[in-house]
Amino acid sequence: MTSGVVRTAYSARAAEYISLFDSISSTHPVDRELVLSWARGLSGKVIDAGCGPGQWTAFLHSGGVAIQGVDLVPEFIETAKQNCREAQFAVGSIEQLPTPDHSLAGILAWYSLIHTPPAGISQVLDEFSRCLKPGGSLLIGFFDGPAGESFPHAVTPAYFWSVEEMSARLQDAGFAVIGTHSRADPGVRPHAAIIAQRLITPSRVG
Repeated sequence: MTSGVVRTAYSARAAEYISLFDSISSTHPVDRELVLSWARGLSGKVIDAGCGPGQWTAFLHSGGVAIQGVDLVPEFIETAKQNCREAQFAVGSIEQLPTPDHSLAGILAWYSLIHTPPAGISQVLDEFSRCLKPGGSLLIGFFDGPAGESFPHAVTPAYFWSVEEMSARLQDAGFAVIGTHSRADPGVRPHAAIIAQRLITPSRVG
């Protein structure tokens, strides 16, 4: 699935999506604790890759994190700028983040990879590795399930990943997995998160 297809699908339902998810209160308290604790342990700039309407960017900015939100969907970025005028936001793709090589302390990719087909995951992880400083940190959130299996997401088709398979893909892209988190709440798809550190000498990328 191309980024253009994803952008068009979310733009068509932007108002609905924003009404549901533009506030940090729509997120799980356990996730907020995890993300904030992770981000506060970083020293330097962080990008919220696939920031949507900016709820995580605003939350982390209010917590003292030097963060920029990036998203494909112009309507999301417009809303994010209105909701948090002090933070930085830009329209852009997770496949080509608007930042120099090895310039970031951290990347948050919270459910940003769910629409990336399995064949495209390596490209995105390589891009994250390009952007992060050696020793920089990546936090990914995703739906936990059979790796690469698609399902009918409300906006456009999405994909499950298992912790094991996503960890293997991260290692192939030059990351060391530091920690994993899983949660299964009634009535919703199982959730997982991985914290990974960019190695000083990545295995596949420079």
